[in-house]
Amino acid sequence: MKIRRVVTAHDGGGRAVVAVDEVSRDVVSFRPGATITNIWSTAGFPVDNSGLADTGLVDGAREITGTTRDGGTVFRIIEYAPGVAPRNHRTNSIDYAVVLSGEIDMELDGTVVTLQAGDVLVQRGTIHDWINRSQAPCVIAFVLIDARAVEHGGKILAAHG
Repeated sequence: MKIRRVVTAHDGGGRAVVAVDEVSRDVVSFRPGATITNIWSTAGFPVDNSGLADTGLVDGAREITGTTRDGGTVFRIIEYAPGVAPRNHRTNSIDYAVVLSGEIDMELDGTVVTLQAGDVLVQRGTIHDWINRSQAPCVIAFVLIDARAVEHGGKILAAHG
């Protein structure tokens, strides 16, 4: 999956410019059948948009070492192949997702929700799994924003089922 990444910034005179226009090179996989293209990440809030500071132009996307980034944000595109390997998990983040193409089932504790191209999702630290039961890949854009661990009854909920 080739994702074109266009990033704006400001030049020395404060004028808006295109700082990056390339096919994103940071492609990883944490499980068979799921290809992740990391587009951007930031550290801390508020984000510094001055000059080229905190832009991730060179290494920002590569600084993502797991699913999320402590104290920051992650923007990525994931392609789920048909029959993608299961990975039941919970992240300490609030995730905004937009299904760009295809169809996928999101399994929660005892619930299955089918999402299709054009659907949006707000994932609030719930344990879940992505299952592609269709015959075509499903592509989803995610923005993950660091959040506190989910607590229930005074206990932090486990990251895995």
